[in-house]
Amino acid sequence: MRQKTRDIRVEFVSGARVSEADVRSAVAAVLDGEQIGAADMSMAFLSGQRMRALNRRTFGRDCATDVIAFALPHPGRIVGDVYVCPSVARRTAKQLRVAEQEELIRLVVHGVLHVLGYDHPEGRERTVSTMWRVQERYVRGLVRGEGE
Repeated sequence: MRQKTRDIRVEFVSGARVSEADVRSAVAAVLDGEQIGAADMSMAFLSGQRMRALNRRTFGRDCATDVIAFALPHPGRIVGDVYVCPSVARRTAKQLRVAEQEELIRLVVHGVLHVLGYDHPEGRERTVSTMWRVQERYVRGLVRGEGE
């Protein structure tokens, strides 16, 4: 594995029912699992209004979304910004009948995987994609304590 110099920043612009330590652990688990050494990751939890503005500005979609991730070019290390919307996560958690914290961890993992180059199709195919299977393996390990 490459050198492990990492900077993981977490910012709560909007309240989220997940601790900074759990967010950092989730990011580190994915980086470790994917054998990533040097990395700079920024995790920001935004209000619905701010996420909607970011989504509109970036993708032209006028709605709040659950997670947006950007991989930033930098030689020799992984650099990325991940934005999570707790209010959207809260609604999704209720629909899926899972704990809000689990859904927030799922979105953190999802965003980090996007930064690392994973992608998924839209629609029904999303939940059978390689990215989804990898994501859910990490979520099980982080939230439910199941080994990989």
